[in-house]
Amino acid sequence: MQLLLLLIVAGAGESRAETTDPFRFSLLTCGAHEEVYSLYGHSAIRFENLETGEDLVVNYGVFDFHKPYFVLRFVFGLTDYQMGITTFENFLREYQYYHSSVTQQELDLTASEKAAILYALQQNALPQNIVYRYNYFYDNCTTRARDMLTQHLDGTVHYPAVTDSTLTYREMVHQCTEGHPWLQTGIDLLLGVGADRPTSGAEQQFLPAHLMHDFSSAEVWRSDGSRRQLVLRTTPLLESGPQARSKEFPLSPEATFGLFFVLTVAITVMEIFRRRVMYLYDLLLMLLTGVAGIIIFAMLFSQHPTVRVNLHLLMLNPLPLFFLYPVIRRERAHHFHWWWHLQLALLILYLIGGFFQAYPVGMYFLALSLLVRNVTRYRVLQRHARR
Repeated sequence: MQLLLLLIVAGAGESRAETTDPFRFSLLTCGAHEEVYSLYGHSAIRFENLETGEDLVVNYGVFDFHKPYFVLRFVFGLTDYQMGITTFENFLREYQYYHSSVTQQELDLTASEKAAILYALQQNALPQNIVYRYNYFYDNCTTRARDMLTQHLDGTVHYPAVTDSTLTYREMVHQCTEGHPWLQTGIDLLLGVGADRPTSGAEQQFLPAHLMHDFSSAEVWRSDGSRRQLVLRTTPLLESGPQARSKEFPLSPEATFGLFFVLTVAITVMEIFRRRVMYLYDLLLMLLTGVAGIIIFAMLFSQHPTVRVNLHLLMLNPLPLFFLYPVIRRERAHHFHWWWHLQLALLILYLIGGFFQAYPVGMYFLALSLLVRNVTRYRVLQRHARR
């Protein structure tokens, strides 16, 4: 890659000179394929020098998935991505292999604008600038490509296309993860209240498909009052083909948690009629919710703004692990512990929070399961205590 970086730097020549007529810049928008990281699509910049035959792709999505603790660092917003440059041929070959679509939008730029973009790429390719702190919603491979192309123009870019101002980050994620219900539920658990606010057109451009749509009608407005279309022509380079789908758990999250609720009700009814305290089931519930709560609690320290205020923390938090021993000990002795009052208050607050944060349907089944166990604890334990 270092050789390609030198090529683009050398290609700039006199970086601010008006000698860039043979240069051509395009936005490349790539469709999804079966890999999880690709479900949202991808954007890149194509740079062509028609005189020398150089045909390069500037890509802001380079990362090392095998780097230690990659997933953990990604979740906490501590992932570093970098600018990469490859040949157009190699770039296109990868998407051919995955049967993904690639669409090119060639930009209508003046010679001075091409020179400015090329100079900016030259500076970005320097070792001290090549790495950046990735943020999925606010600073990703698509927003980087957009800013590189639009912030070095002789004018401002306006997007006449109508955008859906009610669309939230969560809804856009759902659009991309459709057909992957467990992945969607996992992301929903991590996203907090911030993911449910309406987004602006500029914020929606973190998704490649939205940026491509907006570029299609974008205009460059100059200070002299003149206007021109940003995109000169749009060319489909690859059509999407059949995708290999990885196998997922056969039951949906809704069905799984629904069955869990039925099991909880059945165990509770059996407990009441058999006059037995089934403390082992409460032990299991406290362990599961407590361990899951550690993950949700850890999100408070993430660098992603949309995960810090997460109302799932009211139901899934580490508190059950702290109360586990005294609660189960008293339950085995048929005594009531005040933890159940605290959990009941948290569950009620959690259900009220559903008006402010979008929960997966499965989480309502889990909340109802915990509620069933909670409201029967007093009756069951008090009855045993009187015997």
